[in-house]
Amino acid sequence: MQTFKVPVGLSNRHIHLNQKDIDILFGKGYELKKFKDLAQPGQYACEEKVDLKGPKGTLKGVRVLGPARPETQIEISLTDARVLGVGAPVKDSGDLAGSPGVKIVGPKGEVDLEKGVIVAARHIHMHTSDAEKAGLRDKEEVKVIVGGKRGVVFNNVLVRVSDKYALEMHVDLDEGNAAQIANGDLVEIGK
Repeated sequence: MQTFKVPVGLSNRHIHLNQKDIDILFGKGYELKKFKDLAQPGQYACEEKVDLKGPKGTLKGVRVLGPARPETQIEISLTDARVLGVGAPVKDSGDLAGSPGVKIVGPKGEVDLEKGVIVAARHIHMHTSDAEKAGLRDKEEVKVIVGGKRGVVFNNVLVRVSDKYALEMHVDLDEGNAAQIANGDLVEIGK
């Protein structure tokens, strides 16, 4: 495979809420308010923020992402997990089995989430046409090479392919800071 460049999107801590939890946290029938669009089509950062309370500590002002999802899911970094005092596993988005929960505090109520706190596995969103150009398939794992003074190789990067995706690699802030990469930087896929 020839080298293929992908823009980076650093993923800060955030929460995806189901409508039931939105109603508890913000009031019955509440609709999330768009703050700004994200790189992935149809996804957006909301004006709303919540606090997360774990056994050891609290994360204040965690941004809600929209639209509402079928299951509430919290994506944090390993550093955040230590602050909260939870053993958040590294998992693919949507795979919440065996994940811990925390208390979510909103302006109108609280939710004791039983499961749903994960450290999202690093992954690349690819439109079908980009996957074809790169010679990759959905759910394939690749390595990603980051150049520069603190150059690193990220192994086990999951490729996620859909006609609904825009090309972007997601890593959390811990990994992005360690590799000295920023939003929009280009990294290289290798097999």
